[in-house]
Amino acid sequence: MLSIVRTRLGSGLATLPSCLNSRAAIRGTPALLCRHQHRTFSSEPAGVKVLYDGLCPICVKEIGLLQFLQRNQPGKVDFVDISLPGYDGAKYRDVSYEMAMEEMHVIDEKDEVHRGIPAFAVMYSAVGLGWLGRFMMWPPVRPFMDKCYAVFAKNRLKWTGRGEECTTGRCEKKTR
Repeated sequence: MLSIVRTRLGSGLATLPSCLNSRAAIRGTPALLCRHQHRTFSSEPAGVKVLYDGLCPICVKEIGLLQFLQRNQPGKVDFVDISLPGYDGAKYRDVSYEMAMEEMHVIDEKDEVHRGIPAFAVMYSAVGLGWLGRFMMWPPVRPFMDKCYAVFAKNRLKWTGRGEECTTGRCEKKTR
């Protein structure tokens, strides 16, 4: 494989990945739709960091599924529970607890922070569900996804038995 790349580069026949030549790239479609972006020549795995609320039962179920899907690729995705006392936003591109509680945050292999639906698209792509991420980002679907996620993000604390006080400081699920 490496010899083919060297040959193409040396002969000047190297071309950009097809996703960079497509009409989608011209329209400004996010680069995560490109299958080539996850390849790295580093000896260490790049890793995607998913910041999630470990006290949210809905979030924990989804993260459990994603952990199962990436079980054969250790180091590909690092799931970071922001509800643990040791969470330090400075280690994660200054994404504070409060910011992470407001909406989903994912830090990609290039150390770029994604929020909301783009965060889900990066996260799903990292565990092998790229088709789902691309669907969520597809222009006819994206506005609907954004609206649905905004409703969920606004109400998830209430729906999971926690109050607004959980957006600042640490909180526990209310017991009745």
